[in-house]
Amino acid sequence: MRMRIPGVTILLFFYHIVFSCVVLVLIPLFPFMRGKRIKEKLGLGLKGGAPFRAPVWVHALSVGEVLSAIPLLDVLKEKYPENDLIFSATTRQGIALAREKVGDKVKALIPMPMDFWWSVRRALHAINPAVFVLIETDIWPGFLSAARKKKVKCLLVNGRISPKTYSFYKKCSFLVRKMFGVFDRCLMQTDLDRDRLLAIGVDREKVQAVGNIKFDCPWAPMEDTERARWMAEMGIRKGNSVIVGGSTHPGEEVIILRVYKRVLEKFPELRLLLAPRKIERADDILKLAQDKGFVAMLKTKMANNPGEYDVLIVDTLGELGRIYGLARISFVGGSLVPFGGHNLLEPASFGCPVLFGAHTENFVRMSEELIRAGGGWRVQDEEQLEEAVLSLLQDRDLCRDMGERAREFVLGNKGALTRVVAEIDQFLIQKREESRWG
Repeated sequence: MRMRIPGVTILLFFYHIVFSCVVLVLIPLFPFMRGKRIKEKLGLGLKGGAPFRAPVWVHALSVGEVLSAIPLLDVLKEKYPENDLIFSATTRQGIALAREKVGDKVKALIPMPMDFWWSVRRALHAINPAVFVLIETDIWPGFLSAARKKKVKCLLVNGRISPKTYSFYKKCSFLVRKMFGVFDRCLMQTDLDRDRLLAIGVDREKVQAVGNIKFDCPWAPMEDTERARWMAEMGIRKGNSVIVGGSTHPGEEVIILRVYKRVLEKFPELRLLLAPRKIERADDILKLAQDKGFVAMLKTKMANNPGEYDVLIVDTLGELGRIYGLARISFVGGSLVPFGGHNLLEPASFGCPVLFGAHTENFVRMSEELIRAGGGWRVQDEEQLEEAVLSLLQDRDLCRDMGERAREFVLGNKGALTRVVAEIDQFLIQKREESRWG
């Protein structure tokens, strides 16, 4: 009798061959790369059979996902003290922020290993997780298939599928269906995200829409003492009004600066804080602002050269979430250019009116519901951005009312975290039962 080998197994076999070839090609270059990081990505820093206690492994791609994971880690640490927490991130920025924000909450903090069979096997053997929790994105087929074989419970949390991703998924629905089939549960942000997975053919019993755990972040208001400290650190005077352009992308800063130049003629007390999504671009944005005639500074240079400025470029990690608390008006980037937008909740949580562009494909429901709640406005172009900023600056009552509605929107949508933790609880119970009966 001829044994049938599933098509997915064959494809996974070739996937591993390709990845292995890539690693072999890179080996001669390892001495010229960041040695420690390469070792960590290969899993060489992990010791076999590490003494972790039924660990829950939480993984995030980069900065945004790391911030999303913080409230989940807080709850897991408090509710399951008998389970060690392991946290991983993929990007260098994600790891750097994780060290600062969650280093004291977890037993181990590691870069996500390369999706190379040897590295994956070594990481899973060393950590031996009871549950693997993936925040939002960064799905690696090799890792997930190996985790499945090891009988690790795999959970996708805060799952979302943008229109572009959905279009791609439909073209290779057979593979995508199998890829998501590795998860024991897919907890999606919205009904739309759930329906897109179901349309691809993922098992209905595995997919739920539970909400967005970003709403469950501990949105601490900015007290007077903290505000005074930030204002002193940022060189903001008492009479200044602040507009914050956060998570901006190439092409957006030039639009914001042109708008700001015109608005500044009517409101000379206004100061602009620009926080690019990638801080590596800070010097380029500084030059762009200076070329347009602004007195511009980098935040990291403030201590050495304090003084008056028109534009401050925030070239630090992990601070934007609190800096929004200084803003009278906020603009969230990645939305005037076709990127898909970024998290709108951080400025909204401070009671700050939120402006954003037409491209919010990554946050479709969030943006639509924030508009309906009266806490956000969508602007299509430079002209509409200028009109919106002027309207809010000229009408303090409108600005205050819009900010209050934004904050109410955030507070009224909490609850996803409770539903996520309930699923993890069931998985941990199942793992304990499986261990008991061998």
